[in-house]
Amino acid sequence: MLQVYGFSKVNPMARGNTRDLRVLWALEEMGEPYAIAGMDHPNKDLDRPDFRAKNPFGQLPVIDDDGVVVTESGAILLYLARKTGKLMPRDLAGEAQVLRWSFAALSSIETPILTSWFVGVTGGKGTKADESLRGWAEKRLGQLDGWLAGRAFVATDDFTVADILMTHVLSAGSTDPALLEPHANVRAYLARCTDRPAWKRTLEAYLARVQPG
Repeated sequence: MLQVYGFSKVNPMARGNTRDLRVLWALEEMGEPYAIAGMDHPNKDLDRPDFRAKNPFGQLPVIDDDGVVVTESGAILLYLARKTGKLMPRDLAGEAQVLRWSFAALSSIETPILTSWFVGVTGGKGTKADESLRGWAEKRLGQLDGWLAGRAFVATDDFTVADILMTHVLSAGSTDPALLEPHANVRAYLARCTDRPAWKRTLEAYLARVQPG
């Protein structure tokens, strides 16, 4: 059975925002069976040699699919979509759009937002670097808002793994809600995706299982 390495205990600030949620949400949408290998972050489980043999960076999520080990949330979602034929079109053109927007979520959108957050929490708030990063993030969100005008989902007419990645990037605790406020299409898109029953079940199960520590 597919094994998902995800958090069992994590620091309180990160709880509910960790990237293993992307994989768990995708599997819930797909209706695929899996088992969770819970990792205790404060207890240094991610530093264990057996885990570092799977991911040398010591990060979650990781999946082990009968010996096929995949790391990085984007790579995992694309692997699962290709394997199951779910949450991704089967035609090459449709698949290309999912690939395109999955990479966009993790590079064009997440990079400025996450970097801005990191600079802010490490004492750089109000600096020129902080202002420049926020400007970069605002620019990208404005461009995304324009793309989403008249669209239900980001890559195709149907919900795909690209939407899971984009939604989690935009809704994680590292995203300042003030950045999203001017962008009605982005906010409507987020509401549409996070209202999905599979996401609600995923988050509820995660919060019941993952302890703050």
